[in-house]
Amino acid sequence: MNLPFYIARHLYKEGDNSEKVSKPAIRIAMLGIAIGIAVMIVSVSVVMGFKHSIRDKVVGFGSHIVVSNYMTLQTADQTQPINASDSVVKVLRGIKGVRHAERYSQKQGVLKTDKDFLGVMFKGVDEGYDTSFIAKNIVEGRMPRMSGTKSTRQLVVSKSIANKLHLHTGNKVYAYFLGDEDVKTRVFEVAGIYQTNLTKYDDIYCFADLYTISKLNGWTCSPEEGLMEVTGCELLINDFDSLDVVEDRIIDNVNKTLDSEGNTLSSLTIKDINPQIFSWLDLLDLNVWIILALMVCVAVFTMISGLLIIILERTSVIGLLKALGARNALVRKTFRWLAVFIVVKGMLIGNVLGIGLCLLQQYTGLVKLDAETYYVAEVPIEINWGMILLLNVATLLICVASLVLPSLFASKVNPAQVIRIE
Repeated sequence: MNLPFYIARHLYKEGDNSEKVSKPAIRIAMLGIAIGIAVMIVSVSVVMGFKHSIRDKVVGFGSHIVVSNYMTLQTADQTQPINASDSVVKVLRGIKGVRHAERYSQKQGVLKTDKDFLGVMFKGVDEGYDTSFIAKNIVEGRMPRMSGTKSTRQLVVSKSIANKLHLHTGNKVYAYFLGDEDVKTRVFEVAGIYQTNLTKYDDIYCFADLYTISKLNGWTCSPEEGLMEVTGCELLINDFDSLDVVEDRIIDNVNKTLDSEGNTLSSLTIKDINPQIFSWLDLLDLNVWIILALMVCVAVFTMISGLLIIILERTSVIGLLKALGARNALVRKTFRWLAVFIVVKGMLIGNVLGIGLCLLQQYTGLVKLDAETYYVAEVPIEINWGMILLLNVATLLICVASLVLPSLFASKVNPAQVIRIE
């Protein structure tokens, strides 16, 4: 049997059942560990949930990588098409790491009702476009089936736009588009209303069919002739963490190449298009590291102070062990094992508390947020079991390693003095 482990377990059980000073000291140390672990779990889960929620919303509107005309990506006031024929889309889908490639067209216009009008961006999509993100956020009506070969005159607007124009599903709304020489008018029926709380997009984006928007731009949509002039292609990748790797493949195989109409292709990632949002999300990582460091410090200091109190109270036990021939190493190991028992119990309590709070928020949405400020209506939670395990292991190792000095203090006790005092 491991003698230090056996003695430490006996001391730990005796401390639980006694009314000595060590009992509140042990409880305070456990409480410090439990609070630290619970705060770390909640902090990491909230930040990961928040980052991924915002990231998924931004990607839902703009995909991971956009392939478009070089001039379109370089100038904000000029939109030049590319020929995204079926063969081009097939090539893009064949690039390693790309999960899906889809066409889109954009056109600025004005929505007008009898009493109000509003400038918006129309985004045209076809039947090959992944509309699951918008469909998931529909709050009224439905996501209609869009087309790239015929006009459906169906429109999906955001709740923000609908509120400003007093629109509901089934309403007719006029849309005006400024051409080179005239103003073009179209009548759309509101088929659905979505709400993502990402105001940057909700305030301006409407979804219509690709055919209508491309025609309003004066472009050709004729897949049978191998000509599909659109604003660009959006690429969805398998893993966001491999974004830079897939981007390099796009740069090597697509950028600076010419389509069949002589247009130069180029690409941008979602991080390039929305640098402010992703820089803001990256700053959250710094906050998490600060919180983790503070909580580990709290756990370590409470554990050190608790162990020192226990050592001071157990000097008679230390003196007796040394009088019986125990070496300093055995004494140190004994009190380190005692510290491990306290740390592990505190960690168990902290895990139950932290994971319990996360599950409560995840399934009830108890804590609400201002959606206009934080882009989400409630605190998002993402429980990453691997990260929780890593936090527990790291906390245990750091706490045990920090107790080397207090355990050295225990080994310095002089048995002769202790026995004489007793």
